[in-house]
Amino acid sequence: MKRLIVLQHVEIEGPGLFEKVAKERDLKIEIIRLYKKNNLPETKEGDLILIMGGPMGVKDIGSERYPWLKLEIDFVKRELENKRPIIGVCLGAQLLASAAGGDVEILKYGSPPKVLPEIGWSQIFTNKSNNQFNELFEEPFHVLHWHGDRILLPNKAVLIASSARCKEQFFRIGDFAYGLQFHIEATKAMLEEWIREDKEFIIRGLGLNGQKFLREENEKYIDKTFLKRRLLISKLFKLLIDMRGNLEKR
Repeated sequence: MKRLIVLQHVEIEGPGLFEKVAKERDLKIEIIRLYKKNNLPETKEGDLILIMGGPMGVKDIGSERYPWLKLEIDFVKRELENKRPIIGVCLGAQLLASAAGGDVEILKYGSPPKVLPEIGWSQIFTNKSNNQFNELFEEPFHVLHWHGDRILLPNKAVLIASSARCKEQFFRIGDFAYGLQFHIEATKAMLEEWIREDKEFIIRGLGLNGQKFLREENEKYIDKTFLKRRLLISKLFKLLIDMRGNLEKR
């Protein structure tokens, strides 16, 4: 049975909708809880790696607070070299880009630019290049943002989609690694937990009424975007599992 290996960094940021779609594809799901000092796995042909988000960042690699981050970035580098299929979400996307030679910097916005996290639902736009995801952007595609850094993509990366506030939202590295700065995995229950647990970050990005604003946005978008978010996950799985499998048979 093929495996979906999930690298999870905090309790409240699990695979969510990815897990639902993986079960529909009869994937065996293995969650590696790095914050609980779970060991990184030995991978094999047929595995798909999903790297989730978290409040820590690339600049925390080597810190005493998150000693497993250095082990994780080395793991991602090895898996990229092995051409193992990878999906990185938020922090996962940042780690993926960093492992391929990119970096991150604090996200700024406005004129003059000031430090301002991107939080909440907003539209992402494709660059209209010939890619497998264009049909998702035929109608407006709103996604959930929850980040304070922006990714500086490595030269080898191919940009697929951007938001108005942050260019590096959706990208590909090689043929078998995709990074998503936004969150397509979130469920209603997950979002409510994020709103409760991440109050300080929300206020920094949206002001004192940020939690109320987010709850109103979630009511507007979480169900409305479900099919598109599920379709994007399905497309990623198809590309990374089916196409990779076909290559392995050659």
